[in-house]
This record gives sequence, structure tokens and C-alpha cells, in this order.
Amino acid sequence: MPEVTIKYKKPETLKILKGLAKYFDFKISPSSAKKETPLNDILIPGNKKLDVSELKKVFTGKDLDAKKLRNDLWQRNK
Repeated sequence: MPEVTIKYKKPETLKILKGLAKYFDFKISPSSAKKETPLNDILIPGNKKLDVSELKKVFTGKDLDAKKLRNDLWQRNK
């Protein structure tokens, strides 16, 4: 069964969720003390059948540099 964690600030939110649980047939469980999984620990297995040879045509001869790409394209908007 899929599981979702909802964090809320106001106690009224829990009352609303309990009301919705009756109509949409979902279960509300008390919070557990389990540790959340950091994003760095989530692994997605790769597809060994993936053919990346087509990408060579796209990137060959473009004079791409990882440092230049980071400086030019990955700027944070503050």
C-alpha cells in the first residue's frame, strides 16, 4: 500500500484529514519515529539496454566544458 506523510501546523488540519479519510477510504496512522530517507540515499537502477550512441551526435564538436556549463547555466536566482 502506498504511504504519504503530511506535515501540518494547525490541529484543525488533522480534523479535516480525518473527515476526508471517511469519504476517500484512506487510513491515518500516528506518526512513527522512523528516520526519513535523505535524497542522497535514493537510488534508481539504470537501464542496461539504454543506447546512448545517439547522444554522441548531439554533443560531439560542441566544445562543452562542465565548469563553463555550471557557471553559465546553473546560476541561482536570489
